[in-house]
Amino acid sequence: MTAVANEPLYDTIRPASRFRLRSTRGRPGLVRQALLQALCVFVLLTVLFPVVWVFSVSLDPLNRSRPEGLSIIPANASFAAYEQVIKQPTNNPITFVELLRNSLTVALGTSIVSVIIGVFAAYAFSRLRFRGREVLMLVILGVLMLPAVASITPLFVLLNSIQVNLPLLGEFNLRQSLLGVGLAIVSGLLPFAIWNLKGYLDTIPRDLEEAAAVDGADVHQTFLRVILPLSMPALAVTAFLGFIVGWTEFYFTSTFLANSPQNHTLALALNSMVGSFSSTPWSLFSAFAILFAIPPALVYFFAQRYITSGLAIGAVKG
Repeated sequence: MTAVANEPLYDTIRPASRFRLRSTRGRPGLVRQALLQALCVFVLLTVLFPVVWVFSVSLDPLNRSRPEGLSIIPANASFAAYEQVIKQPTNNPITFVELLRNSLTVALGTSIVSVIIGVFAAYAFSRLRFRGREVLMLVILGVLMLPAVASITPLFVLLNSIQVNLPLLGEFNLRQSLLGVGLAIVSGLLPFAIWNLKGYLDTIPRDLEEAAAVDGADVHQTFLRVILPLSMPALAVTAFLGFIVGWTEFYFTSTFLANSPQNHTLALALNSMVGSFSSTPWSLFSAFAILFAIPPALVYFFAQRYITSGLAIGAVKG
């Protein structure tokens, strides 16, 4: 009777003891934990050091190219450089707000257009089987490997020969407009968008589409309500990288918009502040650089919850 009575108690206690041993062994030791924390702090300081340096220079009224000593806040620090940059950053008759509007137009427009066209093309390459599919994928890969600088000359000649007449915008040369710059950027973003999205769509199980078809959904409903929600991580990454490319674009804007100061972007204005030898206004340049980096940081902050992967893994498992 005693043995029978104690057997359930023994069976109940033994798994708990095993769990305690396993959980204790799974935890990193104090030394390892301290080393990992120190490594994280070192990486954090390495990343933040250039930002702190630039911010310190932007507050320096003496226009020095480096902070003096180890002080982050220089003596007689002021935000006069930020006020000047926002008012009129360069000698061109264009304000910071107008430059910001042009940059946002190019970055958001190219990002949205490349993702919309890219996801439709990627879905076709991922799900459909048609003649010439492999050849087209090789062509897209070849264009993706081609540097953007190599396409400046043909795009310049092509866009310069097109005259556009729109009801609201009037008549203008396509090469000397933000629309032409956007088309040039999209031509380079599309191969990356198609290749990146196609690789992600291949990982989404076809069983989901078959289940949606059994429930009565057609191809369009399956694409909009099943494929697109599951592709949100890849769409977010592709859109964010496209935004960064459009935001920091310099080659096309400097070549196409050299004679159109009203269409200049922030990247072009920032480069125009660089002078020869010591003639660069470092305080204004640093303040401009800080303001230039804020919009991409905000975009990433609000989109980081979508920049994940593996949402479709296990979607068809019980």
